[in-house]
Amino acid sequence: MLKKPVLTLALAAALVATLGATSGCAVSRNQETVGAYVDDAALTTRVKAKFAADPTVSAMSISVETMKGTVQLSGFAKSTDERSMAEKLARETSGVVAVRNDIAVKQ
Repeated sequence: MLKKPVLTLALAAALVATLGATSGCAVSRNQETVGAYVDDAALTTRVKAKFAADPTVSAMSISVETMKGTVQLSGFAKSTDERSMAEKLARETSGVVAVRNDIAVKQ
């Protein structure tokens, strides 16, 4: 069984390593900061939640990606109404700067 000081030291070392690897560093080649990445992930989650709550939109068929507040929608919709509703829901989400709708309608 590990003694308390050893466990505390191990946890502190893991925390320092994590902070050193993430603070102030860019997350991707586009030089997005960790804070911006977290904000974008939250936006993506809110948009997907709206899709899941709406009976018109299939949350499983439409992909949502966010970069610097711009939401990109892709995937397949059963109708133009579903495509339009997905874009409308994304635009109405708080914090969304712009929406790029690349959803294809199945024929």
